[in-house]
Amino acid sequence: MASGKDIQRRIKSIGNTKKITKAMEMVAAAKMRKAIESVLKTRTYANLSWATVINLSQASKNGDLHPLLKKRDKTEKVAIILITSNRGLCGSYNSALINKAEESIKTHFLEDGKTTIPTDYLLIGKKGEAVYRFFKHDIAAEFPKEDLVQSVKEVIPIAKMMISDYLSKKYDKVLVAYTDFVSASKQIPRVKQLLPIVIGSSDEYLGIIGQDTRLGIHKDFISKKEDKYLKTEKYTYEYTFEPSPREVLDEMIPRLLEIQLFQAMLESNASEHSARMSAMHQATDAAGDLVNELTLFYNKARQASITAELAEISAGANALAE
Repeated sequence: MASGKDIQRRIKSIGNTKKITKAMEMVAAAKMRKAIESVLKTRTYANLSWATVINLSQASKNGDLHPLLKKRDKTEKVAIILITSNRGLCGSYNSALINKAEESIKTHFLEDGKTTIPTDYLLIGKKGEAVYRFFKHDIAAEFPKEDLVQSVKEVIPIAKMMISDYLSKKYDKVLVAYTDFVSASKQIPRVKQLLPIVIGSSDEYLGIIGQDTRLGIHKDFISKKEDKYLKTEKYTYEYTFEPSPREVLDEMIPRLLEIQLFQAMLESNASEHSARMSAMHQATDAAGDLVNELTLFYNKARQASITAELAEISAGANALAE
């Protein structure tokens, strides 16, 4: 049995750990509030901008107006933009996202139907390096990630590289793996295809929670699960491009893709800080429970020691009396 001093040292150690986790919980909560405020401000704009991309894709007659809207005949190589955290202590946030990205790779095969498509990763966040350690995927580039993204300018280098590599046919598909913020207690890892633009994918919108209030979206683009929220008639669109379709789309589509990346980072940041706050809250509660258990154990041990000493004193007194 551990001595009373050993138990006291352990209680003190766990108490200090509890103070640290409580402080980390409060910091994460402050960052979470700012991140949620940012993600809610931009979510509607990001969703409507992606709706515009889809409508343009349909209006462009299978992508004839622009190469970013054109599907390739076959897929030989894929790039995944993986948005993870810089630090741990956020529960299963990173592992769940990496596993989701790995699952998406296993669903795509080359023409032989057996070999998975070669995949490169573009990392945003240091924890994404696990894709090499555990799955041996190539890392094509790494980009720094801030705890709180302030401007769309922060994703422009990533977007430029993504578009350039796609147009040069280095990659036939570009996807983004991020974590969709639902609530402070729920975050959902998702993989969304950015290039080429595909209508009808299950993860085509970021941050759609609850009732669907998007405007001007075809019913054909809404999944059956979401269809009950959309009671409007089917709309058709006709676009007029000035000075020319190519010049307009050359400027417009890259901006819309930047918005999608920016929103994915905002969703991921809000999810990360929420996950960390939840993990630190659970750690604080667990530390408190452990301190209570050890205190009870210490009191029992101390009481047993006192009882033993009293028994020895009584035995000694009886011996002297005899």
